[in-house]
Amino acid sequence: MEARQEVSAWRPRIPGVAEVLHAHFTEHAYPMHLHDVWTLLIVDDGAVRYDLNRRAHGTPHDTVSLLPPQVPHNGSSATSQGFRKRVLYLDLTQLDESFIGPAVDGPDLADPLLRRRIGQLHTALTSPGDDLEAESRLALISERLRNHLRPRLLTHPPQPDRGVAHHLRDLLDERLPHGIRLDEAAELVHAHPAHLVRAFTASFGIAPHQYLLSRRITHARRLLLDGRPPAEVAPETGFHDQSHLTRHFKRLTGTTPGRYAGGAGVEGGRPAAGGGRRPGTKRLPTGGGGR
Repeated sequence: MEARQEVSAWRPRIPGVAEVLHAHFTEHAYPMHLHDVWTLLIVDDGAVRYDLNRRAHGTPHDTVSLLPPQVPHNGSSATSQGFRKRVLYLDLTQLDESFIGPAVDGPDLADPLLRRRIGQLHTALTSPGDDLEAESRLALISERLRNHLRPRLLTHPPQPDRGVAHHLRDLLDERLPHGIRLDEAAELVHAHPAHLVRAFTASFGIAPHQYLLSRRITHARRLLLDGRPPAEVAPETGFHDQSHLTRHFKRLTGTTPGRYAGGAGVEGGRPAAGGGRRPGTKRLPTGGGGR
């Protein structure tokens, strides 16, 4: 089968939604990565398998998947036909960090009403002038997600600080564009470099260099959706040049920075008429939330 990719991404004007992504992939597999926002995923065709917090999960028909921020995950097609998905990236105003633990325990929700509402929100987000409808639907979705997660909160007492791994994560976040050498980080947190790498990977389920790359790609995505050209985005997000950005961006997102930005075609926070998309990117069906 010839590999296909259709990607459309944009930042809507609706508070609480950091980004919308519609995509169709036949062969792309996401490596381990993470986001600093919530990933609310529905799959319209095919199925996705993924690992979250070292446990395998999947997206059978009509499942809603909620992947929490700061928890590494990957993803690939569970069928030979690939998958077609729609994603809402929700910021922490919709679900705060206290819900991360419960979401890790059960990220896949079998809730037909929730799925239908998510499909309706996607439709509203592609319809000019429907801001109030989108905001209303988002409020109901966020409330239903909290109701799913709240009963599990009591089983998740606050975690104590785990030391050097968290210090290294803080350093990586603080020095996102320029990075930091491992020996310098080890000196700053008073740990041997090898111990630091092992502790970080054990605590967060992702190696320090993978974490840094994932955070840089997230930053790049936001700048691209702001309309910044890839040649400017690359050095600002810590990449040597545009080709360096393109190589890692495509590996993580399944498309190039230019296509990702071109797929936005933003007009008032939504895909513009005709999409403003370059060849190879198409807006996906948005009706109803089903297959």
